[in-house]
Formats: sequence, structure tokens, C-alpha cells
Amino acid sequence: MAGTDKRKQSLYFPEDMLREIQEEANRQDRSLSWIVQQAWKIARNEIMRFPSVNDVIGGERPSEERE
Repeated sequence: MAGTDKRKQSLYFPEDMLREIQEEANRQDRSLSWIVQQAWKIARNEIMRFPSVNDVIGGERPSEERE
């Protein structure tokens, strides 16, 4: 990840989750962004093991991809 490449993105969290993230950011004297970035770095390998929606729904490839 580029150190100076900063992009704005809106993310939506359930109110309770956002409150917990904010409390942790305050506790660590860090930004919400920093907390979410660290959480992603820690969790990404586990998240990548989740099946994709295409793997779960239908279980069959679209006709143009067959054979």
C-alpha cells in the first residue's frame, strides 16, 4: 500500500459498532481511520477465507463461463 496515497471513502457502520470503534479510537488516542485500517490488516486473511456470494448462491457458473 502506498504511504502517501490517500483516498476518501464513505463507510457505513451500525450505530453500536461505530460507537465501539470510536471508544477504542479515543482510548488509544487514534483516528477512526487508523483503527479500521489496523482491524483490516489483522482480519484480512480470515476474511479472505469466506466464500464469495457466487460460491454460495446457485453454485453454478454463468453459461458463458462453462467448459
